[in-house]
Amino acid sequence: MFMRSGDIVVHHALSGDGRGRPLVLVNSLGTDLRVWDALLPALERSFRVIRYDKRGHGLTDLSPGPYTIPQLASDLERLLDALDVRGAIVVGLSIGGMIAQQLAVGRPDLVAGLVLMDTSHKIGTAETWQQRIDAVRTGGIASIADAILERWFARAFRERHPDELAGWRNMLIRTPVEGYLGCCAAIRDADLGLSTAALRLPALCLVGEEDGATPPALVLELARLIPDAAYVTVPEAGHLPCVEQPDRVAQVIRTFLEEKGFA
Repeated sequence: MFMRSGDIVVHHALSGDGRGRPLVLVNSLGTDLRVWDALLPALERSFRVIRYDKRGHGLTDLSPGPYTIPQLASDLERLLDALDVRGAIVVGLSIGGMIAQQLAVGRPDLVAGLVLMDTSHKIGTAETWQQRIDAVRTGGIASIADAILERWFARAFRERHPDELAGWRNMLIRTPVEGYLGCCAAIRDADLGLSTAALRLPALCLVGEEDGATPPALVLELARLIPDAAYVTVPEAGHLPCVEQPDRVAQVIRTFLEEKGFA
């Protein structure tokens, strides 16, 4: 499905129980909405699931960068308004988690709870993100793809599932360069510490134990910013636990939502 959101047309997908609480899934840098596919069977039974491709990714329009986290959150805000969504659970992966935090601050009517997966209020340094931007400008995404895959997936997954790994590599390197770099700049320039610390809503922070991009210590730092936030690590998973351990991740999410009265 496609819908205009401000200056872009956004690709999105709706599934699950249309009468259930909205569950919004916000994907990571270099992926599209298919990154959530393995979670859908466990979530669609109880929730109205909304997935979308953020600006410059998947089938959503590409615009010139750099982007900002508030800009990316505004894209989602307009989409949810158009879909008449209120009181959603927003599940954000990596940059998707930063978008979720920003959305919760700016539009609390849209967000009843957060699941912040392999993300933080600040990821990396301006210097490391600028180095990545420069490397992609010079050699394309393929020049850094193998290093990214090592952070995305645990060693065991990479060794046991070479064909699947090849597919995820294809998704990464086929991301439009300008969209990828626009989002790199958004992460580079973002520090959500003060605004996230002011949030007062149910939150779950979870992370793959072998995440090389946003390691457990960084995600724990995020959890400590939000009063009463839950913190869970996922064994045998890297930066994309929803891909490597979908059953475990789905169970953690469902348990959290049931305990908070959302399911």
